[in-house]
Amino acid sequence: MSSWHYLYGRYLVLQQENYDINVEKVGYNKIKYNPLGSAQFVNPNLDVAYLEAWLAADKDHAVILNVPKVTGRYYTAQLLDGWGEVITNINERTYPDHPYGKFALVIKGTNPPVPDGAVKIELPSAKAKLLARVELKGSPKVAVKLQHRFTVDASPDTQIDPPFPVPSFTPAAPIGGEIFDHVSEALATYPDAMPKAAEYQAAALNVANYAKSSDAARKRVNDVVKAKAIPAFLANAKGFGTQRDGWSVTYVAGNFGNDYVARDIVNYGGLWANVISEAIYFVGLSDSDKQPLDGSKTYEIRFPKGEKPDGHVKGFWSVTLYSVPDYRVVPNALHRYNLNNVSHLRANADGSTSIWLAPARPKNVPQSNWLPTPEGKGFSLNFRTYVPKDEVQQGDWFPAPIKAVN
Repeated sequence: MSSWHYLYGRYLVLQQENYDINVEKVGYNKIKYNPLGSAQFVNPNLDVAYLEAWLAADKDHAVILNVPKVTGRYYTAQLLDGWGEVITNINERTYPDHPYGKFALVIKGTNPPVPDGAVKIELPSAKAKLLARVELKGSPKVAVKLQHRFTVDASPDTQIDPPFPVPSFTPAAPIGGEIFDHVSEALATYPDAMPKAAEYQAAALNVANYAKSSDAARKRVNDVVKAKAIPAFLANAKGFGTQRDGWSVTYVAGNFGNDYVARDIVNYGGLWANVISEAIYFVGLSDSDKQPLDGSKTYEIRFPKGEKPDGHVKGFWSVTLYSVPDYRVVPNALHRYNLNNVSHLRANADGSTSIWLAPARPKNVPQSNWLPTPEGKGFSLNFRTYVPKDEVQQGDWFPAPIKAVN
């Protein structure tokens, strides 16, 4: 059922907003400076100091985001809309003449007062999600200092609507037919940037009206969602987009065009994905023989001599291991959840470099090159390339195959 797929991407964002505001109780226009090694959302990136916020303006008040000067390491202040689409990134690539300083966020079509010298950024609606990252780069203390220099100024008089309530659901048990109970109200909370959004929304409203027509109709919609829409989505989430040697990647992340299925899957497995000029995410859910990754097995990812990922990014790279289906880091005795360009990986005798995945360190494998896996359980990988070079953006470069050794 395509209408369920279309709406699910919005409900994933609404679920996160409800969690952040009603459970975490951070509040709007308040930055949460995440401690290093933690992030309360799926697919956290442990190579950066994170900060996040729900920013809200109204017709009379702008929100001022203050971005510090950052040199010599990757950073970005990413703004996203209510569907998980990227509005803009604030950094030296997007704003070369003003990569730091004051940025005034205003609702499109309004003209509230803004400070002199501030760059004005128009938001599609009253709210935006801020997710900013500062690369650790071997000096976490410096990154944390920079992290706390991102600040927000907002008027206490700003009128802010509370989060739109959503039923409880989980990654393993997505929301069912009740997604159609309040479609018109949910759609009114945020405009959708997809070119065909009006067409998709009209179809969703038709399903909602049908479901309200009788108890039998409601039951039929719920049965179709549970029997067809959800299983189809979960199957697609196991591998989508371009696939090679165990890796899946989409080149529409962040700005999805009309591909609402890709938006669903990205929001489901990696909420707040960025555009491909900033980051490309290769997701590993199977090995090079298309078998699901198994935490009891041993795998090798071997990069040939001269082909380490360092040469294919202008920022940095990392590979992080997560549980499935919730995409959270997997506890282990080493407290090691990722490897990256500053992990001091030891090369093999032939000059190649291997990353090993196994529940126990394989014999003769350097500890520096080993990521512990959850024995007896499945897992997933996310290989991040930050500021990927053209060959990565154009699909000519992939991470090395995920090969099962036993």
